[in-house]
Amino acid sequence: MTELVSYHLDDGVASIAMDDGKVNVLSPAMLAALDRSFDRAEADRAVVVLSGRADMFSAGFDLKVLRAGGQPAISMLKDGFSLAARILAFPRPVIVACPGHAVAMGVFLLLSGDYRIGVEGPYRIVANEVAIGLTMPRAAVEICRQRLTPAAFNRAVILAEIFPPEEALAAGFIDQLVPTGELPDAIDSAAATFKSLDAGAHASTKRRVRAPLLAVLEGASQADDDDLRSLV
Repeated sequence: MTELVSYHLDDGVASIAMDDGKVNVLSPAMLAALDRSFDRAEADRAVVVLSGRADMFSAGFDLKVLRAGGQPAISMLKDGFSLAARILAFPRPVIVACPGHAVAMGVFLLLSGDYRIGVEGPYRIVANEVAIGLTMPRAAVEICRQRLTPAAFNRAVILAEIFPPEEALAAGFIDQLVPTGELPDAIDSAAATFKSLDAGAHASTKRRVRAPLLAVLEGASQADDDDLRSLV
């Protein structure tokens, strides 16, 4: 079986790429593989580049597991938002390269990166929970709140609005938008810039800036977990 997540370390930059051959669903196996890759990157003290496959960052949680319910669904949701919190608190800069679509939990991982690069094209960036009959998790609400403009936050979370890349840039989903062919160069440029930062100052400043968010996110995740367990 092909690995769901690849890891490549080069001169202090860890490239972590999701590729399940389809839409990069965040299944329990994918989430576990991502967590192991971040373990390696932390041990390597590397700047991280998290990316997907051509035309697709991630379509979000595995809906088969989610709709089946029970403990597997609860664990998958908990692991997904734990990974988002880990990325938000990661001690080295995390670049998220979005080479196409990002949907639902894929969006929340995108929003957890320190610097996010998207590509031009006919792509959708959407938190579609409300559109498919799911109440937005509290943790997802808080992740969206901390990066999106107020108007875009309400439209994205409450109305499940679809944002094409150009509008996603203005809304705060991404920090930089480039033609598809220029994505590798944009990643290299950002990685080189962030490698030059003082690692200790970056880590301590990130902790100081994000401590309130991480505390809120922990409480939100616990409340989401309690809600789900009451339904089992």
